[in-house]
Amino acid sequence: MNIPVDLFRGNRERLRKKLLRNSLVLVQANDVLPTNADGTLRLHPNSDLFYLTGIEQEETILLMAPDAFDEKQRQILFLREPVPDLRIWEGEKVSKEEATRRSGIQTVKWLSEFPTVFHQLMCEAEHVYLNSNEHKRAVIEVETRDARFVAACQKRYPLHQYHRLARLMHELRVVKSEPEIALLQQACRISRKAFLRVLRFVKPGVNEAEVEAEYAHEYIRNHCRFAFSPIIAAGANACALHYLKNDQTCRKGDLLLMDVAAAYRNYNADLTRTIPVGGRFTRRQRQVYQAVLRVLRAVSRAAVPGILHRDWQKAAEAHMQEELLRLGLLKPSDVRKQNPDKPALKKYFMHGVGHPLGLDVHDVGFLHEPFQPGWVLTVEPGIYIPEESMGVRLENMILITKDGNVDLSADVPLEADEIEDRMG
Repeated sequence: MNIPVDLFRGNRERLRKKLLRNSLVLVQANDVLPTNADGTLRLHPNSDLFYLTGIEQEETILLMAPDAFDEKQRQILFLREPVPDLRIWEGEKVSKEEATRRSGIQTVKWLSEFPTVFHQLMCEAEHVYLNSNEHKRAVIEVETRDARFVAACQKRYPLHQYHRLARLMHELRVVKSEPEIALLQQACRISRKAFLRVLRFVKPGVNEAEVEAEYAHEYIRNHCRFAFSPIIAAGANACALHYLKNDQTCRKGDLLLMDVAAAYRNYNADLTRTIPVGGRFTRRQRQVYQAVLRVLRAVSRAAVPGILHRDWQKAAEAHMQEELLRLGLLKPSDVRKQNPDKPALKKYFMHGVGHPLGLDVHDVGFLHEPFQPGWVLTVEPGIYIPEESMGVRLENMILITKDGNVDLSADVPLEADEIEDRMG
C-alpha cells in the first residue's frame, strides 16, 4: 500500500495554520543509537518527521518557514548526499527526486547546505519551534539529537522566541485522517493473519519463542515489523504485564497470553489475545475469559466523543469490580473497606484500560481533553491471578466517530468458542 503524498502535504498545512507569524520550524531524524563495540541499532524513524514528510532516512532535516521572503525556502528538506562510498557501504540513499515524490516538498538540498540556509532563515524568523519528546511516560536518560540541537540553537540565537513544537504535534497527530486509518487497518489485517497462523500452531510442548517466530514469519513476509517487543506469556508468566523473555514451554492446562501486533509503514496495530494451550478452556479459565470479554464490550461501547479518559477508566474499573465480585476474587467486604485511592480491584486489574494508537504504540495526545472523532484507541482490560497461574487480557483497536466508535479488530477471533473451534 503506497502512502498518498497528499497525506504529508495535508499534515504540513495543518501544522502551518497553528504557527505564529514569522515562524521557523525544524524537525529532524532520530539518532542512530549505539550498541557495543562498533555496533548500532537499526534506525527507528522519528514519528513527527515521518508524519510531515514520509521520509525515514537518518540525519534528515525538515525546515518550514511559511513566511520566508523566498517562496522556495518555505519548505526545505535536507538529506545525506548519496556519494559513491556511501552507496558501497550502506546502499542507496533517498535521492532529491525520490524525496520530492514521497513528501511533496519541491526544495530538497544536501546536508552540507543546511548551516547557511538555516542562518538565513533564522535572520528572518521571530518565532522558532523546536522539538522534544513530551510523552508523559517517556524516560529520557541520554541526550537526544533534538536536545543537542535545542541547546546549540539557543546558544547561538538567544534573542529569538522559542516554542515547543511537541504541543502542536500532539494536537495534530491524535486525530487520524482517512489515509492514516487505512494504514492502521492494514496493520490490523496483517496482525489478524499472524494470529490465525498461531491458532493453528499452538499446542502443548511448543516454546514461547517458537510462537514468536510464527508471528515474525507472517509479519516479515507482509513487509511489516513488530510494533513493539512481543509478549508471549504462558501460565504464570502472563501475570507479568511486560513479560519479554518468551523462552518457556507452553504446557497443557496453561493459558497463553499474546500481546503482539504488526507495524505497517510505521503505523502500529495493537492486539492481545489469550488462548488455551491445549485447545480447550477449563471451566474456570472460561469464567475469567468471559468476564474480561464482558468488560471489553462494555468499555468499548462507552468510548464516545466527549468522554474524558479519566472517566472512561473509572467506568472500566466499575465494570471490572462487578466481574471480580462475581468470580469470587473480591468479597463485598473488600469493597466496603477499601481505600478509595487504592481500590481493591487493583490487585487483579492494575493498568490503564486503553491508550491512543498511531505512529507510536502509546501515541501522543492530550488525555485531559475529551475524546474526539478521529481518535484511535486500544481497549485492553485484563484479570491477573498469580495464585492460579493465570492471566487473561483481551485487546482491540477502536476508531472514535461522531456516531460512537468502530472496532478495527472486529474480524480477529475473540469469542471463546471460535478460538476453540479454530484451534481444533
